[in-house]
Amino acid sequence: MTEEWIYCPVCGNKTRIKIRSDTELINFPLFCPKCKQENLINVKQFNLSVIKEPDA
Repeated sequence: MTEEWIYCPVCGNKTRIKIRSDTELINFPLFCPKCKQENLINVKQFNLSVIKEPDA
């Protein structure tokens, strides 16, 4: 099993979350300790996609 860190989609720095090749995340609130932003992401087989929230 290989493991990889998740990197922040905004600033590109490493977050505190590690994923494996069989990890699936759906609507996961990813928080970056450096830029202090939270993004909703989906992860499947190391492919990270950011969920754009509609402006209210």
